[in-house]
Amino acid sequence: MAEVLDAEAVRGELERLDGWSGHPALITRTVELGSFPEAITTVDRVAVVAEELDHHPDIDIRWRTVTFRCATHSVGGVTRRDIQLAQRIDQILGGAA
Repeated sequence: MAEVLDAEAVRGELERLDGWSGHPALITRTVELGSFPEAITTVDRVAVVAEELDHHPDIDIRWRTVTFRCATHSVGGVTRRDIQLAQRIDQILGGAA
C-alpha cells in the first residue's frame, strides 16, 4: 500500500512541480486556459493519463479555469502516485497553458 509523504517530502516535491501548492493531505494546481473548449480538451487529456496510471485527480472546471486536486484517498494523503500524476498533468499543461 502507498504511504503518505511527510510535510518535508511534499514541500520538496512541490518545489519541482509547476504551480502546485499543498501539504501532506492534498496538492492542488489551478490553471486558466484560453477558452472553455481548451479547458475541456485539457481535462480529456488528463483523463487518458489518469486511466493509464489508474490514479485519478479531483477536477473542478469553471469556464476556462481548471483546478486539479491530487490525494490518495485510500490512505488519506499525498503519495508518490500523486506526485507522478501531478508531473504528468504538468506535461499536458505545458502544451496548453
